[in-house]
Amino acid sequence: MYRNYYLPADWEKIMAFSKDKETPFLVVLLDKVREKYQEFRANFPTAKIYYAVKANPGVELLAVLRDAGSYFDIASIHELDRMLDLNVTPDRLSFGNTIKKAKHIREAYEKGVRLFTTDCEADIRNLAREAPGSRVFFRLLMDAVTSDSDWPLSRKFGCQPRMAIDLVALAAHLGLEPYGISFHVGSQQREISAWDAAISQVHALFDSLEKDRLPLKAMNMGGGFPADYLIKSNPLAIYAEEINSYLKTYFGETPPAIYLEPGRGLVGDAGVLVSEVVLVAKKSKTDLKRWVYTDVGVFNGLMETIDESIKYPIYAEKTGEEGDVVLAGPTCDSLDIIYEHFQYELPLSLESGDRLYWLSTGAYTTSYSSIEFNGFPPLQTYFL
Repeated sequence: MYRNYYLPADWEKIMAFSKDKETPFLVVLLDKVREKYQEFRANFPTAKIYYAVKANPGVELLAVLRDAGSYFDIASIHELDRMLDLNVTPDRLSFGNTIKKAKHIREAYEKGVRLFTTDCEADIRNLAREAPGSRVFFRLLMDAVTSDSDWPLSRKFGCQPRMAIDLVALAAHLGLEPYGISFHVGSQQREISAWDAAISQVHALFDSLEKDRLPLKAMNMGGGFPADYLIKSNPLAIYAEEINSYLKTYFGETPPAIYLEPGRGLVGDAGVLVSEVVLVAKKSKTDLKRWVYTDVGVFNGLMETIDESIKYPIYAEKTGEEGDVVLAGPTCDSLDIIYEHFQYELPLSLESGDRLYWLSTGAYTTSYSSIEFNGFPPLQTYFL
């Protein structure tokens, strides 16, 4: 299976490095991160690429993207400080989280950040007071579009178009620079037409604001680009071809400045999570499914398997006849069941001590890992 995801040389490097390491841990191939960033640049040559730091905030990974010329989407002042510590200048940063304390806005502004995203009046008033003159993106609510994604977004972020118009007017009145509209079509979005629906809404909003003498300059299309999981997606080039055609359909030859915020789609494929089987058990003598308990689970790296949303490819070193399994983590919590309903098959010979390799786990694993639940330490990460 791994041959469908990694080059032989890369897999050999992972296996050689992992051989004597205590599980669980994540291995991230930095060359794959570099390659994916360049793939984004090649397919969206006029766009500004803002890596979503929350996807994987490892300093080694961030340094690679810094040196490649990436911009960065930060969600907190803690991510801001990490980027500044890496000598990333604040003009390469966007404070993309719409939910932020006034004092954190002030701190970001004092440290040089001049690009923010908002979606409500209270936040705009905080921005006007604490970050005067800053550029602002206004985030649209996309709940109808994101429902098609593997990791749908809730109604937590964004506002309806009519409210966005009012917020743009308010921001301009308060001395901010209304800069553009942002949206997110849902994480691991395999339905490319979601961007069509979103860009159509943005175009209509641009027209309305132009008539109100409130012209905007940019569109932030967020993330949503998929990693290569068990359920396949189109390659990035196909996404780019379709999205660029949508832009031309709605905006002709003069589209707004385009911003992208890939996270999962940029670093997901670069990671392999190495785990060990703790126990193999059945619930009765006639049980047709084995329960395979591993030393990694929902609370220490596999949070996105909740509701079996993200389906990672799993490789077992053992070979031979396979059978259905339920996969569960090691913690003393009933929520720590990774896959129970989706049909995964693993070798019947699988036993305690055997290793399982979770592929395409470079994003939202270490950053979601708990600190000390049941005493288990955070997921260790190695960068190669």
